[in-house]
Amino acid sequence: MFHVDKGSKAANVQRTIRFTEDLFDRLVKTANENEVSFNNLVLQCCKYALDDMENEN
Repeated sequence: MFHVDKGSKAANVQRTIRFTEDLFDRLVKTANENEVSFNNLVLQCCKYALDDMENEN
């Protein structure tokens, strides 16, 4: 199960990505509720999804 980590990790690669409005709103709400930055939450979500995908193989 996914848990938001309040620890901050340095991210130094910049990319531009586009979100659907609904997904963006959900991410912002979740980041605010867990007192983490939007960027930190997106990084954690991506890592969780990739780690979970690797476990399926």
